[in-house]
Amino acid sequence: MTTEGETTRKQAFKDLSEDALGFGGVEVRTARDLLIRPRLVLQAWMIEGPTGGGVYAKPLKLYLALNAILMLVVFLRGGLGGVLEQMPADLMASLVAQSGKSRDAFMSDADGWMSFLTVPLMAPLYALAVLPLVRWWDAEDLGWRCGFRAAFAYLNAWTVPMLPLFWFIYGTGPVAMMGSVALFVLGVVVFVRMGRGRWYRGIAAGIGKGLVLQLAISAMMVVGSLMLAAIGVLAGLLF
Repeated sequence: MTTEGETTRKQAFKDLSEDALGFGGVEVRTARDLLIRPRLVLQAWMIEGPTGGGVYAKPLKLYLALNAILMLVVFLRGGLGGVLEQMPADLMASLVAQSGKSRDAFMSDADGWMSFLTVPLMAPLYALAVLPLVRWWDAEDLGWRCGFRAAFAYLNAWTVPMLPLFWFIYGTGPVAMMGSVALFVLGVVVFVRMGRGRWYRGIAAGIGKGLVLQLAISAMMVVGSLMLAAIGVLAGLLF
């Protein structure tokens, strides 16, 4: 039997989760169904509107909430300074000298701005990578609005199972490299599970299109990483 105090504590926890990460009961249900029945969630979003007939969270809102969790992991793992650490040592030393700051101060300013702008920058880039393909492959004329909904539907279905893995694959080294490969494969598997009957017919076509989609996203990752590095350098020099 649930007491009034237990109910109050549960509600307080739900409220805190929704306030901090944008995750409430609807978001949890949507994430669960994306994990176990992604094709049905996609159908609900496409046929019954952005809330799936009042059952699910809106795709864009959910994607931003999921990215808030990913950014928390990045913060706990030391931020996005690793993007600049991949630059040649001589170039980095020159930039630090031009800034007139210590290396730590330069990296702190760069990391702060990169962290702040990562989600606003990368989310649209990923959507733009997915959007033309899912519109092209869909038998219906989705238009831009439904096309973006479909794009974020796929990105959500890919991100949900990514969450427990992200802590281990963030950064550099062999573990991160293996994790990146695992995420690429996961993206193909998610496409096959979600898109059957809408984005592809036969399994071979599904795997092939899933590979194409992941290559498009990977290309956008490179573009986004270069843009974030440029933002970090400018922040370190100017602020």
